[in-house]
Amino acid sequence: MFLCYLSEMIRIFLLFSLLQSLTVSGQVNPEIIAGKTTGPLPFLNYGLGEDRLGGAKMTYLDSNIVVKVVDSVNDDYKIELSKNHFAYLPKVNFKRDSSVIIRPFYLTGSWKVYGDDKYDYVTVSVDGKLPYRSIQRINPARIVVDIFGAASNTNWITQLSTVKEIKNTWYEQIEDDVFRIYIELKHNQHWGYFIFYENDKLVIRVKRQPALLTLNKLRIAVDAGHGGENSGASGVTSKVLEKNYTLKIARELEKALKREKAQVMMTREKDTSLSMIERTQMLRGWDPDFLISIHLNSSGKDTVRGVSTYYRYIGFRPLTEFILKRMKELGLKEYGNVGSFNFSLSGPTEYPNCLVEVAFLSNVQDEKKILSPAFHRAVASKIIAGIKDWLRSLKK
Repeated sequence: MFLCYLSEMIRIFLLFSLLQSLTVSGQVNPEIIAGKTTGPLPFLNYGLGEDRLGGAKMTYLDSNIVVKVVDSVNDDYKIELSKNHFAYLPKVNFKRDSSVIIRPFYLTGSWKVYGDDKYDYVTVSVDGKLPYRSIQRINPARIVVDIFGAASNTNWITQLSTVKEIKNTWYEQIEDDVFRIYIELKHNQHWGYFIFYENDKLVIRVKRQPALLTLNKLRIAVDAGHGGENSGASGVTSKVLEKNYTLKIARELEKALKREKAQVMMTREKDTSLSMIERTQMLRGWDPDFLISIHLNSSGKDTVRGVSTYYRYIGFRPLTEFILKRMKELGLKEYGNVGSFNFSLSGPTEYPNCLVEVAFLSNVQDEKKILSPAFHRAVASKIIAGIKDWLRSLKK
């Protein structure tokens, strides 16, 4: 009898120890915290890695998304998206809500695909505001959206002839609790999309390719990097500040675009402090056709020099390639076309965007060019030439 009792006590102890270890690892946690996303531009990171740009971002989210916290690590909560998927949410973007009850499953419902006078839309009924992520695919151009925690109860997709950019749409239940939406586009170029919830519907608003691909019919946003308290890099010999020279170049680009009769929006026109969230919200409100962001590079090695362009999403790459090709005509060494770039202004999916790192302030040869007003005008001219090359390629 004693041996049986001892054996049972050992079994219970081992089970308790196992549960403790799983709780620490985040796989099992008896004190699940339920709540919602909050604050401006909440986002998810894939993991806990960090660099000067922050961790690798999975997606921006809408506010009031239902989230299930399973662990806490420094400034982030570990979020269970589905049985096999996890992400990390900054604690400042989470609010605990005792009224939120995490259901064992959520169901999708009917869809509607339609257009108005400006956009195409895909709306999917969902019985909870669940986390999502999106992926751009090319050849053919597609938008792919995963809804985490959802299982299909979709029995019809109503498609109206008012759509102009969406060619086709369908879904797959790729995992028991991951519902995947496919949206195939008519044009090869991605022009952007915005995902949000409207009551009990997930809405994917798809931007159409402009009817006329000429500068005088387009709305272009120009961002002068840094500003105010954020001075950026400094010159290797002159000690000039990046924030002042990005503004000089951006203003030359603004003037050149206006000569082409384009509508231009500047994120800043003077030396003022603007956070990335403020810039992003400003751009979201203005809804440009595309964005050009101007920066100057810097390196710990004074031999490193050259021009580079940056994008995050593969569907936005073509604009950056055409601009880089033209910028090399200024006699600048090629530093490269950089993809999957985790820069805040490259993160929004609403419009194509290109970050131009014009040259290196930390290199004597590049710095000499940067200090020249004639070079600023030449940079503006080459960026416009690259934009025109890109627009012409879309007409073929």
